[in-house]
Amino acid sequence: MFHLLVIGTAVLFAGIPLGVSKSTIEPCSSAAPCSALVGYTLYTDLKVSEVAALFNADPIALLLTNAIDISPPGVENLILPKDAFLKVPVTCSCIDGIFKSGSVKYTSRLSDTPDYIAATVYSGLVSGDQIKEGNPRAIGSDPSTLGVGTELWIPLPCTCFNGTDNNIPAIFMSYVVQETDSLPTIAGNYSTTVNDLTTYNNLGTNETEAGDVIAIPLPACPSNFPRYASDFALSVPSGSYSITAGRCVQCSCGPDSRNLRCMPASMEVSCTSMQCRNSNLMLGNVTAQQTPGGCNVTSCSYGGYVNNTIVTVLSSSLQPRCPGTQRLLPLLPLPSEAPKSSISPSPAPLVAGGAPEAATIPSSPTPSSTSAIAFPPTASSPSGISSSARSLQAHLSRLQIPLLFGLLVKRVISL
Repeated sequence: MFHLLVIGTAVLFAGIPLGVSKSTIEPCSSAAPCSALVGYTLYTDLKVSEVAALFNADPIALLLTNAIDISPPGVENLILPKDAFLKVPVTCSCIDGIFKSGSVKYTSRLSDTPDYIAATVYSGLVSGDQIKEGNPRAIGSDPSTLGVGTELWIPLPCTCFNGTDNNIPAIFMSYVVQETDSLPTIAGNYSTTVNDLTTYNNLGTNETEAGDVIAIPLPACPSNFPRYASDFALSVPSGSYSITAGRCVQCSCGPDSRNLRCMPASMEVSCTSMQCRNSNLMLGNVTAQQTPGGCNVTSCSYGGYVNNTIVTVLSSSLQPRCPGTQRLLPLLPLPSEAPKSSISPSPAPLVAGGAPEAATIPSSPTPSSTSAIAFPPTASSPSGISSSARSLQAHLSRLQIPLLFGLLVKRVISL
């Protein structure tokens, strides 16, 4: 059983007894949906399309969010390995006064239970109790009788926080804390601060435990499209791509700046013209010409998707000096198997000049700028055990040593 603990602007699912997993949720009234992420660890080998189906996501969008190359033929049917860690895009909606994923559905299979679905299939991102509470008619009073083919709503926790972190554009990711994590390591791995983590999750110092689901702010590149564009409010997390305009345009964030950069996507689809009017520049093209008075810079940028038409914007400016060559965020190949060492390199932070620093080895699974997919030290959930039970089990195990010591002392005294 979970209890709601309301503190400030965030809500924690506080478990009884001590040590039961918590999830950070954000209350809302009539707020508009936002783009969010969940950090997901694969419980078995799955096709790209199968992972996407678990979250009602576009398979291509899933790959591009993780900066994975989408050009191989049949990429949606390629296999992602067990224990791979992915950032999965979800729509975060205001439902019953709380931000949740509103469109994630799951169809039950043989021997499924709410606890197994929560802890294993969805890697602890949601609890069995939350699934039961969200599906009272489908599950009924006896979860063990869950029939094959039952459609369930999976109320994944997600947060929006107005799309900003200290007034800087951000997208928030729901993340399952691992055994080896601490707030400082999580903050370092995701380019945030311990103070931000404690503020958004209403935590004291090192108050997290394995299995807790916390919100992590990720830097993002916002768009400036008109409200009537179908992709209005598009925002892309740093180190990721997003696909839009009917799969015709892909936009990236990073590695050298926090300005959204859009260009034609490498998809075989029919698209409207991407050439800027009154020029020979195509979407994404930039020209620079040095003159005695400065550098004339002309660019053809993306202005949104309006009435099934790609809007391009031609702009010119005079700058003191010509900009250097802009690096594209690299697209990385899909791995075919988990590495022997199930520890991933951390994101390489930007340094002066835009070159990434050498990667380091973190203690928790994080998306990497040098590796498309990360792998955690261990599988996030044993089969069939809920995140709450898992944390309680760990809490009880910590009591074994003092208990045994007390029994030994009693035995010596009796002798």
